[in-house]
Amino acid sequence: MTTAYSDCFSGVSGDMVLGSLVDAGLPLAKLKSELQKVPVGRFEICRVRKPGGIRGTNIRVEVSREPEADDYRSLDSAIKKSRLSKPVRETARAIFACLARAEASVHGVPLDRVHFHEVGAADSVVDVVGAAIGFDFFDLGEIHSSPLPMSRGVIKCAHGTLPVPAPATLEILKGIPLERSAVKEEIVTPTGAAILASTASHFGDCPLQRVDRVGYGFGDRVIPGMPNALRLMIGEGFSSVVIETEIDDMSPELFENALARAFDAGAVDAHLEPVQMKKGRPGVKIVAVAPWSAKEAVAGSLLRHTTSFGVRYWPVERKVLLRELVKGKASMRGVSFKVGRDASGEIVKAMPEYEDVRRLASKKRRPLVEVYQEALAFSNTILKRGRFGR
Repeated sequence: MTTAYSDCFSGVSGDMVLGSLVDAGLPLAKLKSELQKVPVGRFEICRVRKPGGIRGTNIRVEVSREPEADDYRSLDSAIKKSRLSKPVRETARAIFACLARAEASVHGVPLDRVHFHEVGAADSVVDVVGAAIGFDFFDLGEIHSSPLPMSRGVIKCAHGTLPVPAPATLEILKGIPLERSAVKEEIVTPTGAAILASTASHFGDCPLQRVDRVGYGFGDRVIPGMPNALRLMIGEGFSSVVIETEIDDMSPELFENALARAFDAGAVDAHLEPVQMKKGRPGVKIVAVAPWSAKEAVAGSLLRHTTSFGVRYWPVERKVLLRELVKGKASMRGVSFKVGRDASGEIVKAMPEYEDVRRLASKKRRPLVEVYQEALAFSNTILKRGRFGR
């Protein structure tokens, strides 16, 4: 699965996200042609190579005419009615909605009265829609991000002198892991925070097992001792993670609930194993497999619903067959068969659903073992013929 990881070691802004996507391989011509599908304002964008210790791309927007309306509803309507592809429209609208909700909360106004005069409507359209275009161009299965730096300082805006992070930014950052930063500048902007808050499925460790592309998107800040850049990595991501913990002090009847809650949190598989723990105590190991994006949720579930004080985890790869349920015919009517196909579509496995076989045996008043053997024989005909039925 193609995955992107935003390394926000120096913060994040809309132009940094867009610059990192262009630097990673998003063609500028493609970006410009797609942006022409949004009838908002008049602007030109250009790519600037930043000198210094590392190369990167800074995207600058030259606005010749701002849109007639800079309110959220007008921008959302313009994007909704545009000729952009559906995934790009949905991503861009989600980002703008995130921005608008934060502004509405901070200023105590309804969404219909939110205006984007602070960031500039045309600038924000290029950054937000451009990011959506880039994510779609790379066909990303998942987007992840590092924790975001919590810098200090003040900024001057239309509302006076405000603390960093700006109130709207801090509103967007609710629920997102933060890291301390000694920088006394605004290095996480509302637009940058909204882009990641709306698209990233996880904030934390890098989930990539192989890096194929790297892009550096530069902002305009001058920060002593470090580049004002966002590092974007695109490559093959770990699809799953194994999470486990061992327990020797929990009542046996509570394990069923622990497994159920792990599944609720996003686990795709979970089971129990007997183990011998320290001091010779018999114990139980809970093992769960989950998508990487559900790692924190599943780990948190195990910690909340068991007596364990810690879990361990590591990335794994899963290979699964494409599965479908098919109803049997003739003597196997009423029995579903779980059929597995490989990537080419060839049937490689067919297994009867046990509960269906049990119900059929009970209905016919026959031994379960006989009916199950007949169901297995029916499965073999599916494999041999590559089709269903007799």
